[in-house]
Amino acid sequence: MASRFVQGNIRKLSTSSQAASSAKSTIQRAQVLPQALRHFTTNYDLKPNDKSSPVASFYNQTDIDSAAQKPSVRLTPATLLYTGKSPDGNHLLRSAQYLHKELPVRVAHRIADFRSLPFIVGCNPTLLHVHELYIRAFNMLSSFPAIDDHESEQNYSRMLKGLLDDHKDVVTHLAEGFKECRKYIKDEALVHGFLDKMLTSRLGIRMLAEHHLLMHEDRICG
Repeated sequence: MASRFVQGNIRKLSTSSQAASSAKSTIQRAQVLPQALRHFTTNYDLKPNDKSSPVASFYNQTDIDSAAQKPSVRLTPATLLYTGKSPDGNHLLRSAQYLHKELPVRVAHRIADFRSLPFIVGCNPTLLHVHELYIRAFNMLSSFPAIDDHESEQNYSRMLKGLLDDHKDVVTHLAEGFKECRKYIKDEALVHGFLDKMLTSRLGIRMLAEHHLLMHEDRICG
C-alpha cells in the first residue's frame, strides 16, 4: 500500500515537473516572439554605408516596387565604345548621371525576381544573403544625391567600386543556395529563368559600372 502511494506521488511529481518545464518553455517562446515580430515588421531604414544593418522588411519597400515597374534604358557595347571624351571631364558626369538613374532600376528588377521565388527557396539563408545585398545596393544607389560636379562624381565612383567588391561572390552564393534547397524546387523552369535573368543582368551592370570606373581612373591618371 505504502509502495503504491509513493509510486503514485513520484508519477505526480514527474508529471508536474514536465508540465512546469513545458510551461517555462512556452513562456520563453512567448517572450521571444514579440521581439522577433518587432524585428521583422520594423520599417527598413538602412544607412548607405552601414554594412552591419540587417534587412528587416523587404516587402514594405515602395521605392523598390516603384523602380521595378520602370523599364531599363539599354546601352549597346558599341555605344559605350564610341562614347566621346571631353577635355573638361563632362563625359564622366554624363556617364555617372546615367548610372545614377539606371542602376537602381536594374537592381530593383532583380529584387522583384527574388520575391517571385517560392517562399521556402527564398528563405534559404545563402539566397537571402544575396537578396539582402541587392536591397542594400538599391538603397545606396537610390539615396545618393544628384551628381552635378566632379566631386560628387568621385564620391559616386568610390561607392560603385565598393558595391562591385561587395557583390564579387554573388555567383558562388547563388550556386550554393540553389544547391542547398534543390529538393524543395518543384519547377525547374522557374529557377532556370531566374538564373538566366540574374546572371545576364549582373554582367550588364558590372560592364556599365566598370566602364565608368575605367574612364574615371583614366582621367585621374591622365
